[in-house]
Amino acid sequence: MTNDLNRRGFLATTLAGAGALSFLGPRALMAQEGGTLRFALSTFPPSLAAWTSAGTAAGTIKLMMHRGLLSYGPDGMLRGELAEDWSVDDAGVWTFTLREAQWHDGSPVTSEDVAYTVAEVAKPDSAAFRQGQMALITKVETPDARTVKMHTSEPLAVLPGWFAHYHMPIIKAGESPETEIGAGPFTLDSVERGVSLSLKAFDGYYKEGLPKLAGVEAIVYADENLRVAALEAGDVDLAEYVPWQAMAQVEENEALKLDVTDGPFMYLTFNGGKAPFDNPKVRQAVAHAIKREDIVAAAFYNRGGALNHLPIAEGSEFFNPELADAWSYDPEKAKALLAEAGYPDGFTCTMLSTAQYGMHQSTAEVCQAYLSMVGINVQLDLPEWTSRVKKGNEGQYDLAVMGTTADNNDPDGLVNVLDGSLPPSFVRSYDMPTPEITDLFAKGRATFDTDERKAIYRELEQVAIDTVPLVGLAWRAQGYGMTENVTGFSNLPGQLTFYSGITLEETMLG
Repeated sequence: MTNDLNRRGFLATTLAGAGALSFLGPRALMAQEGGTLRFALSTFPPSLAAWTSAGTAAGTIKLMMHRGLLSYGPDGMLRGELAEDWSVDDAGVWTFTLREAQWHDGSPVTSEDVAYTVAEVAKPDSAAFRQGQMALITKVETPDARTVKMHTSEPLAVLPGWFAHYHMPIIKAGESPETEIGAGPFTLDSVERGVSLSLKAFDGYYKEGLPKLAGVEAIVYADENLRVAALEAGDVDLAEYVPWQAMAQVEENEALKLDVTDGPFMYLTFNGGKAPFDNPKVRQAVAHAIKREDIVAAAFYNRGGALNHLPIAEGSEFFNPELADAWSYDPEKAKALLAEAGYPDGFTCTMLSTAQYGMHQSTAEVCQAYLSMVGINVQLDLPEWTSRVKKGNEGQYDLAVMGTTADNNDPDGLVNVLDGSLPPSFVRSYDMPTPEITDLFAKGRATFDTDERKAIYRELEQVAIDTVPLVGLAWRAQGYGMTENVTGFSNLPGQLTFYSGITLEETMLG
């Protein structure tokens, strides 16, 4: 198969959603009749800077204010946003054709805005979430107002997905990352610091008939019990982060409904720069020593599932069923591996977690109990979250509990937790080079044929199972609760759950 055919086949998959946007209905009528949705946020956004990773609450607000070149639909497939289509040529140059759209100030969105965004994010001191990826774009051409051509240092099959992330919106040329001028379906109307944010429908939004709501009132309920109580009392229409212990009562309430998906995951990381976890056999022993079902029960009230492999969802086309139980619970095997590694009597070590979030502490406690059964005496270190992050970044631990989600449902979305060539970060193991995994990720990014990519990531998963740069523990359910009259809002599947704010443009109050 030629490169041209490979790329055409790849594009046939990724372009499935392009151009599928609906432009239906009288915009003004729908916006005016939609009412105002009251949305319970779990925290006040610490920052609304366009390209800063500041949590899901911030991401949800940004998904109302801003738009990227692409996004994801409720089915989890890439779809066009500011770009109405995209393609790649034999030289690996990506071309994006922009649709007619306008900024909140009424000026048109142009290719110069895209070039400005890429250049600003790529600056070494930008501190942007996608800085490393944008730095791989060597040149951006703007032959006309609606055409953008991106040249890269190497062929990049996954580049469109970079522009679908909610921390990678396009902003107007000359604006700062903190700008409130976006191209999204809502404009920021007012803010009461620490309490609420009000947004109203933008009547110049590029999708006819959207948004369907007249506005959104985002109200902060940091206490999870109060958040659920507000939903049950009818004080809010939609709530994020429904706690696991409350999911059943939401489901059983006839006035409410729960939209839940397994996407985020819990896992263990290691300090690979010193004994004993510099030895892959010791890491393998840990992987086989823990009964995951007990983590799901203790930390998530059975709302999730055991994760005995890399966090690639069963519904993914890249899921490898033959590897699904590669790290299955087997204490005798764990003991044998410890003996082979030179630790027949076990050892003592420190596990870093945090007492600030119950799911992290409960996960650590279950791991501690099971590791003790194979001779690994674990002492828990449970600082508050900021200290936990600092210690993780500096390698002040032996092994650590972590929880996150991948960037997207593509295996390349796991780079941040697996690739040991990246700078130190609390989200991945410390001082643990992963040369084979690093090379396979690069190979996967440069390959456009889906079957070839499947083979590459199958090999990558096997290498990870053998070398254990992390230990998968549990999928955790992520739930949104809403009143029965809310329609159109979707909890996006799998790793995309935190992108769900994109569907607020389709949400209605019936």
